Amino acid sequence: MSTDTKPDIAIDRSVGDFSYDVNYEFDAGTGLSDKTIDYIADVKNDPDWIREFRHEAYRKFLEKPMPTNWASKDLDNIIFNNIRYYLSQGTQPKRSWDDVPDEMKQTFERLGIPEQERKFLAGVEAQFDSEAAYSNIKAAVGEQGVIFVGSTEGLHKHPEIFRKWFGKVIPTGDNKFSALNSAVFSGGSFIYVPPGVKVKHPLQAYFRINAESFGQFERTLIIADEGSEVMYMEGCTAPKFETSTLHSAVVELVAMKGAKIQYVTVQNWSPNVFNLVTKRGLAHEEAEIKWIDCNIGSRLTMKYPGVVMKGRKARGEVISIALASDGQHQDTGAKMIHAADETTSNIVSKSISVGTGRATYRGLVHVPKHLKGCKNNTECDALLINSHSRTDTYPSITVRGQGNSCQHEASVSQISEEQIFYMQQRGISEGAAMSLAVNGFVNDLVQQFPMEYSVELKRLIDLEMEGSVG
Repeated sequence: MSTDTKPDIAIDRSVGDFSYDVNYEFDAGTGLSDKTIDYIADVKNDPDWIREFRHEAYRKFLEKPMPTNWASKDLDNIIFNNIRYYLSQGTQPKRSWDDVPDEMKQTFERLGIPEQERKFLAGVEAQFDSEAAYSNIKAAVGEQGVIFVGSTEGLHKHPEIFRKWFGKVIPTGDNKFSALNSAVFSGGSFIYVPPGVKVKHPLQAYFRINAESFGQFERTLIIADEGSEVMYMEGCTAPKFETSTLHSAVVELVAMKGAKIQYVTVQNWSPNVFNLVTKRGLAHEEAEIKWIDCNIGSRLTMKYPGVVMKGRKARGEVISIALASDGQHQDTGAKMIHAADETTSNIVSKSISVGTGRATYRGLVHVPKHLKGCKNNTECDALLINSHSRTDTYPSITVRGQGNSCQHEASVSQISEEQIFYMQQRGISEGAAMSLAVNGFVNDLVQQFPMEYSVELKRLIDLEMEGSVG
């Protein structure tokens, strides 16, 4: 990846807080029923097996209970019949920014997406509510045989690859929200990287919620064939509305023998968004899947990226940062399932709780007794900014058998008053001093983010720290 430039990616809160009035060509209305499912399937011209898949998922959604952890009371605020499940101006994405409808083009221009594409990306997909408004891949990358299209286009144009893996990493009935996504999914990315191809520059998707009382349910599937490498980055924003907004994605990654996938997320949702996402990767022999996750904003986030290490010497890693401000819950973590000998997993989680914000780490590591030579490292560090802040850690680590190793470290700390006082004596304001302390706390993780995002992450933290003093 080129590191000679630092593009100014506009992901700060003030940039994302706007919306446009849009006349949608397709609108499923409010509420969820079999009729809603059929409307979506008709508009998208789904094959019969997908229509059946959707209806079966809807039945499982009705059967599945809400999650029963601490967040269950907050989830009661989601009224599924008040949500709009499908809104679009058309199902075919444009290949040129000039062809994108004006209000959508203005949105992505304000967010800086076309500029990012010109500067450092190998391909871009920009989703506006339910469908991709723009999707394009650089010619040189496409000539290598790399496929980067929306999920609908992947389903119709590459069914032999799509159907083989779709829904195989994350079963429909995995949880209530994966079932909901499976019933009404629309948008998201489909990527296939042929054997031995190493994509030098990142592929990026940008997910924008524009409409009020809306639910966004993108579905992403990435397959890296033997010996290939790819980095995928996603950004997310939504304007502030008085009503609740739901974002419930499903992401499935498949890394074949010796392949490497890096999946980078920077979410900057507004505080009315419920962000309930299921992400999981399947790593075959000597493959590597790495999730790099930054969770800022939203009313409630529940997200636990996972890796199933199916092949010998496979490796899984989750690097995450969560910042919970006033009235926000960040319930994040990781799941590592060792299913072969000599597999390695690494979890590094850092959280910051500001004001009345609450951050929770929820992790799962499983090594069965018949395996040998497996290793896990888990680190959970939390920083409290105020006396009302809260942090919780719920690690579940099961390591059986002989010849396997595991280490777990956790810490909770508070910003030192002496440190803040020392910086103030040297002319630094209290707010700036707090930002320096927080950025220092996460600096080792921020360095693992692509350079194109690391600078903006620090700016975003600075914005969140404004007003935290007192």
